[in-house]
Amino acid sequence: MSGHNKWSTIKRKKGALDSKRSKIFSKIIKDITVAVKEGGNDPDGNARLRLAIANAKGVNMPKDTLQRAINKAADKNTAALTELTFECYAQHGVAVFVECLTDNNNRTVSTVRSILNKYGGNLGTNGSLNFIFSRKGVFSIPIENNNPEELEMTLIDAGAEEIEQDEGYLTAYCQMEDFSSMQKVLEQSGIEAQSAELQRIPNTMVSVELESAKKILKMINLLEEDDDVQAVYHNMEMTDEMMEDE
Repeated sequence: MSGHNKWSTIKRKKGALDSKRSKIFSKIIKDITVAVKEGGNDPDGNARLRLAIANAKGVNMPKDTLQRAINKAADKNTAALTELTFECYAQHGVAVFVECLTDNNNRTVSTVRSILNKYGGNLGTNGSLNFIFSRKGVFSIPIENNNPEELEMTLIDAGAEEIEQDEGYLTAYCQMEDFSSMQKVLEQSGIEAQSAELQRIPNTMVSVELESAKKILKMINLLEEDDDVQAVYHNMEMTDEMMEDE
């Protein structure tokens, strides 16, 4: 799974440096809404809610904001959200996977299609990117206050397939089926991840020259900025120049 480190670093830096912090909070609040609607507002009996709460703490969401989100999600008048995914291709054969949570499917489909059309992308059929992306559990854990060697051994015992170290963080990858057990082991060991989520990791990468890549990144950024979009994954090889622009 070479190249994951760069992908994870970009994702973490974007989260840490994003001036639109309300956008980050909005995504987590949507996760909380879905979790509460599915399994109730008691985190002890709702693993998805526990995960959303942990991720909220990882981005320093204020406690009162977090509690308001849980209370609002429990209100029967709060609209349920639908999970939508879009499997797309940008120019130069770059695969793009878009995950959304929405209260209006037509609006979301229209917005995603409009952004793709503007930048020469197109929608694929469901399942068309299955061979390009694998769904993995990804845990980003600060090394600070942890013994790196002991932390690594704990992660391996918990089912981590691969562990990478970069800029004060350990990033652990596991099979999707092992995600819950990894989460449970970390909780029992008192290890707090900055983020823990299922991501779509590219199995194959596409190399694109810089100017074309910048246009594709503009499209990806527009998708990410949309209120209905939770995550965008792609398989474009990221160079240092591209990362500087990011």
